[in-house]
Amino acid sequence: MTTSVRRPTVQKARPPSGLNSQVFVGYLFILPAVIGFTIFYLYPAVKGLFLSFTDYSLLSTTSPNNIGLKNYNDAIHDPKFWDALWITVKYVLWNIPLQTALSLMLAVAMDRVIKGMFLKGLLILPYLLSNVLVAMVFVWMLDPQLGIINQWLQHTFIGKQYFFSSTDQAIPTIAFVNIWRHMGFNALLFYAGLQAVPKTVYEAANIDGASESRVFWSMTIPLVRPVTIFVLVTSLIGSFQIFDTVSVATQGGPVDSTQVLVYYIYKQAFNFNNMGYATAMSMMLFAMLALFTLLQLRVFRANESDLE
Repeated sequence: MTTSVRRPTVQKARPPSGLNSQVFVGYLFILPAVIGFTIFYLYPAVKGLFLSFTDYSLLSTTSPNNIGLKNYNDAIHDPKFWDALWITVKYVLWNIPLQTALSLMLAVAMDRVIKGMFLKGLLILPYLLSNVLVAMVFVWMLDPQLGIINQWLQHTFIGKQYFFSSTDQAIPTIAFVNIWRHMGFNALLFYAGLQAVPKTVYEAANIDGASESRVFWSMTIPLVRPVTIFVLVTSLIGSFQIFDTVSVATQGGPVDSTQVLVYYIYKQAFNFNNMGYATAMSMMLFAMLALFTLLQLRVFRANESDLE
């Protein structure tokens, strides 16, 4: 005769409930961010999408009329829209490669050479300044007549340069100003990525006799790829939205050579009171940035890591 052994029942732990639960406290912590995002980002975006299908004007006292896809069709056939987009692309081509390369080299120098926290803190100081202030300082420094930079260049073989006042030099000059401002912050991002790389990887490379250049191209670059993707994505979005430096330094000139897309959108909205048309171009810019971001994440395999 066999006797069955009765196993004790195990009570499954239930998640806490009620006002004191961790889930509720977590929601309370993110509630201010959700409210701020909804008020300052989500609602204006939805409202802008609605206005892009209307003939809304800031000076109009009547309700906006729905005109369908007319604003989008006008933008597609507007040569100034495409000119502004091309100028923006030229600025991006100046800004992104140089800024990323210089930031990475500066991060490597911070990791290998610069050890003092004071010097590392100085690198991020330009990023803490406002774009308007930085643009005003550089407008004064690069002034063709009174600027301190041109006063120095006149005593060299280079000679006086017009910088913001030149149709050929204005876009590279604006790119240089923003590279100077953002380079230190991006370098700190790369520096944080370098700190996450195991030191044993470099020790093994030194034992194998790998040169510094081989270590940099074959190990450092692949291992900081997640940070590189983040820097490229955020820098690309910020570069396509360049406005304040242009507004302060050139106002789109000379001869519309710096009229980037966002500045053209601003003029349509507030100078010509075509808010519906301006929001339509803003939605088109949003779609382009979303597409570029997805392509970057796909090409650079953002969901994979070389550290694994």
